[in-house]
Order: sequence, then structure tokens, then C-alpha cells
Amino acid sequence: MSFRIELHDWQSAGRLALEIRMEVFVAEQGVPAELEHDEWDERADHVLAFEGERAVGTARLLPDGRIGRMAVRRDWRGRGIGGGMLERLIERARARGLVSVFLHAQTHAAPFYRSHGFVECGEPFIEAGLPHIAMRRDLSPERNAR
Repeated sequence: MSFRIELHDWQSAGRLALEIRMEVFVAEQGVPAELEHDEWDERADHVLAFEGERAVGTARLLPDGRIGRMAVRRDWRGRGIGGGMLERLIERARARGLVSVFLHAQTHAAPFYRSHGFVECGEPFIEAGLPHIAMRRDLSPERNAR
């Protein structure tokens, strides 16, 4: 099956994005439910990935270039959905004039982000009870011309 990725604001994405986050972060990973919706959701750009009419993934881009809340439902992982959502958010960041994007990756996901041009910054740390590493991707034209 093929999938599509749509750009949304919180008003149109919120219900589906939160449903996916609760499934992935809270039910699977044990993250406290109260961490899955914050004041940044209303100010962020959101993507939703659909396979047919079913929402299977979500992520967000904050105004400062931070990408977060990347989640793909278990049965749809490994199909390129995460990479598609990430690249869509990077396109959006470029369109907004950002020169870099950054994120806090769960350490087991660092190779995925490296494969999309992100580099690690600093040492691992604990966030929401899970090990993470800060990562950054330069979006400047000079960097991408190489």
C-alpha cells in the first residue's frame, strides 16, 4: 500500500495526532500521558501520514525548528513513513526560512535520523523517562550542495 503525508495545524490534526501519540508513546513506551499535549501544539506545524483513510503517523515542527513527537503506529513501521514525514517537515522548515532543524531522538532511533542527514550534538540524556540524544541538521544551501 502507498501512503500520503499531509501538512496540518493543530485544529485539524490534533485528535488524530494525539491518538497516535497515546498509542506509541504512552501505551508502548510508558511515557506519562500528560506529556503528550503541550502549549506548543497550537503553534506547531503538524504532519499526518495516512494509509488509505487511516492515520498511521504524526510529527510536528515548532517555530524555532525543533522537530518532535515523531510517531508511527507499530504495524506501519519500516515502510518509509517516518522518513516521509521527516522530509515533509524539513521542506516546511526550509519554506519558513529556517537554516537548521533539531530534535531530541530516542537513542535507539539515532541511526534513522543520521540516515536523513542529522548529526549528534552532545551526550545522551533522559527525557520523559527514556534515553535521548540531541541531533541537528543544517539546511543551508552551501551545506546541501556538497
